Amino acid sequence: MSRNSLLFSIVWLALAFGIYVIVDNIQNPNKAFRLGNNANSVTLKRGLDGHYRAEAFINNQKINVLVDTGATGVAISQSVANKLGLKSIDAVATNTANGDSVGYMVRLESVKVGGVEANNVAAMIAPGLDGDVLLGMSYLGRMDVRLFKNQMTIKQVE
Repeated sequence: MSRNSLLFSIVWLALAFGIYVIVDNIQNPNKAFRLGNNANSVTLKRGLDGHYRAEAFINNQKINVLVDTGATGVAISQSVANKLGLKSIDAVATNTANGDSVGYMVRLESVKVGGVEANNVAAMIAPGLDGDVLLGMSYLGRMDVRLFKNQMTIKQVE
């Protein structure tokens, strides 16, 4: 490979990486390092698809979550449950937007978005869940949640 070809390849790789970083930052604006560690509140930006996604810490492990104010509890995919080493307490019948299914009750030691943390959070392993985690009202119900101008502010009230 000639020197010019190598230089040309490096420039293109750097350009592709730069574009990837820019697009990822636009689509996923709520990275853990940007949310800070303020224990009183965290502000999430709404994604281009209209949803609020964030990097959260569940049992001290970084997990991608979709914040869902319409969900009763925290729903966890089987792959995330395996990663967290969760053991189910009991099987329960559930009724979701996708129909009837079976879920498995668990307790999470902690759920933390930015610096806003809740301990001993009820959750359910949902084997059919596509994606990682739906962060619902068993976490959000303990907080003051406000939506304004494409931002969601979650404040600690416990």
